[in-house]
Amino acid sequence: MIDHKTLKVFLDEKHDQYNRPEFITDDPISVPHLFKQKEDIEIAGLLTATIAWGNRRSIINNAKALLRRTDFAPFDFVKNSSEADLEVFANFVHRTFNGSDCIYFWKALQNIYNNHGGLESVFHKGFEKELSIKSAISHFRNIFFSMDHPEHVRKHVADPEKNASAKRLNMFLRWMARGDDRSVDFGLWKKIPASALMCPLDVHTGNVGRKLGLLSRKANDWKSVEELTEGLRNFDPNDPVKYDFALFGLGIYEKF
Repeated sequence: MIDHKTLKVFLDEKHDQYNRPEFITDDPISVPHLFKQKEDIEIAGLLTATIAWGNRRSIINNAKALLRRTDFAPFDFVKNSSEADLEVFANFVHRTFNGSDCIYFWKALQNIYNNHGGLESVFHKGFEKELSIKSAISHFRNIFFSMDHPEHVRKHVADPEKNASAKRLNMFLRWMARGDDRSVDFGLWKKIPASALMCPLDVHTGNVGRKLGLLSRKANDWKSVEELTEGLRNFDPNDPVKYDFALFGLGIYEKF
């Protein structure tokens, strides 16, 4: 078992190694980095995070293909597209995310920006309920699915209330709410503190976390997200998910 001080030094070194602008190129975060306007970044970020499973190059290419259909103006598309305009996404496919899922996402985003103040407002309102990311995600899900929708689309928005790890939503929230001087994460959302964020948990971060003694549970579920994040808070209570860079880098690039 690595002692606390040694492990912190190791994780800080790996965070410093991977939380750099060079990291952006091969990561899905490169897609929202194509934009400058806040709303474009958050919409592109949510859509990219939603399809962020599988081969990373495929994720990036398909996210760009999706946004290309808005002429790379996603917020303008949300504000001004008609029902007929949405049909341009009817044949979009990324793994199990299909055209009808994609069309509902745009409708839900229209509802969120036209009637609920936008994505930041929705997540922040949920966060305020219990001062937790779990309540932020749960509120977002409730608003997102408040209109008639195909049952199939529900699988693309994870539910931590049902113990899902919500990896992609936690990753999206890291992108939006966490900021530093490295210019990888955006830090656009100021009302959700970095200290409250939860570590995105996938097979790579989970395996590395277990090898480092940060995670004892075998399942990659919400309880494991809580355990892993609590362990990371022991190293930096103000910014625990900065270590996502370390865990991910160790898993993906170093096959730790």
